[in-house]
Amino acid sequence: MRIRVEWRRSLNLTGSVLKWLALPLCFPLVLAAYYREPVTPFLVAILVTLVVGVAFERLESEGQLGPREAFLMVALTWFLVALVGAIPFVVAGQGTISHPVNALFESMSGLTTTGATVLRDFDAHARSIMMWRQLIQWLGGLGILILATAILSQLSVGGAQLMESETQYQNVNRLTPHIEDTARLILRLYAGLTAVAIAVLYGLHLLGLAPNMTLFNAVAHAFTSVATAGFSPEPLSLEAFEPIVQWAVMPFMILGSTSFVLMYFVLQGNVSRLRESEELHFYLGSIVVFAALVFTVLTVTENPTGNGIHDTVRQSLFNVISIVTTTGYANADFNQWSPFAKHLLFMCMFLGGMAGSTTCSIKSLRWLVVLKAFRRDLFTAAHPEAVRPIRLSGRAVDEGTIRDVYSYTLVAVVGVFLVTVLIVIDGARTGLSLVGDFGEFEALGAAASTFLNIGPAFGPAGPYGTYDVFPTTTKAAMIVVMWVGRIEIIPVLVLLTPSFWRS
Repeated sequence: MRIRVEWRRSLNLTGSVLKWLALPLCFPLVLAAYYREPVTPFLVAILVTLVVGVAFERLESEGQLGPREAFLMVALTWFLVALVGAIPFVVAGQGTISHPVNALFESMSGLTTTGATVLRDFDAHARSIMMWRQLIQWLGGLGILILATAILSQLSVGGAQLMESETQYQNVNRLTPHIEDTARLILRLYAGLTAVAIAVLYGLHLLGLAPNMTLFNAVAHAFTSVATAGFSPEPLSLEAFEPIVQWAVMPFMILGSTSFVLMYFVLQGNVSRLRESEELHFYLGSIVVFAALVFTVLTVTENPTGNGIHDTVRQSLFNVISIVTTTGYANADFNQWSPFAKHLLFMCMFLGGMAGSTTCSIKSLRWLVVLKAFRRDLFTAAHPEAVRPIRLSGRAVDEGTIRDVYSYTLVAVVGVFLVTVLIVIDGARTGLSLVGDFGEFEALGAAASTFLNIGPAFGPAGPYGTYDVFPTTTKAAMIVVMWVGRIEIIPVLVLLTPSFWRS
């Protein structure tokens, strides 16, 4: 069998990404030197990523970067960067994340902006290690994608393929004539939003409104709120801070899961796009509806907050935003909420933010297309001769795109149930009890949380819990699940088809 994929070309460009990963690793390295903590974990990671990156980059190939090569590069890049990201955890040798499988779980969870953690002992780790844990989530939000597209500036088609595999758009509408300029533009927006988040959070500290929100915490939480990622250096997540901090973080979670293309046009003065975007209306409307439902349930049936309506509003809105945007922060232990409220949060896991943002899950755009297509199917069932195209913001949606949306949504939902079966079977094999604190609903929540890159689940893996309760084999499977889910399933599944390699 002759391999038709120019895999050397894919490895060559993957090497370029790995080589540049040494640059962000310098940040925790400097931080370790400042705090007089061990620098070896980061020096080793820098050495490995430089050696492997340069070795891959030297692979010569005259082939062009087509769709298949781009798919291979995306899949390899995300997995290899996660491997490099795990090195500091292993070399540091502290706590639960020093185990190789746990280290890769934490790194993959960070890079894919999942936010699921196997940490048990937050205080055992150096501040530089905790900051690297935050930074890898920031890189996973947009940084890796932007870096890859910048490297592919001379191959606009290849760069567009990478953007397409990340956003699942049929066509990439470039903001500028050259994709390198587009990458720089989005990176500036992303970095600018992060800087504003740092200023707001640390400003609350300087004003005496948030004593615990030090500069370290401000940077750490700005990284993961804008990236809609969810890691926190605090074991109690955002509950460790004053309510004003929680209110301040909500807008950044929402902005991080808003289309950066839309933000660009708004900043250019084209505010009318906010009014025209049906996806934005659907996304924000979903947050409002589910927050109102959770608030009503907590108020009418059971109010575990015990601190009045204001706290119930804050906790309802915060946790719905956190789950819908796939950030994964928490300001309350929703394990203690009523079953109805927890099931509402479970439904929120499947929503996601806007396409073209840092968010994960199925995304609002797909649900909007599904609902419009389903409504059309009901209409055409009664009027078979009618021709009724699906329109988004006044533009007709291609029928091929609608089929792709249906296919992806089906695969995502089925995938969650298959992962649930895997968790249950492996748990039973290793003696993990599926009664009491850990049941089928908790297994379903953990499957949805990892496959859709949400972060916290329910039960022992809840908002203040840890995924270290799962067997090592289950955690290894979840590593793959997070990887597949973050790059939106298709680039990995395509690699498993024989026709991808030989036809």
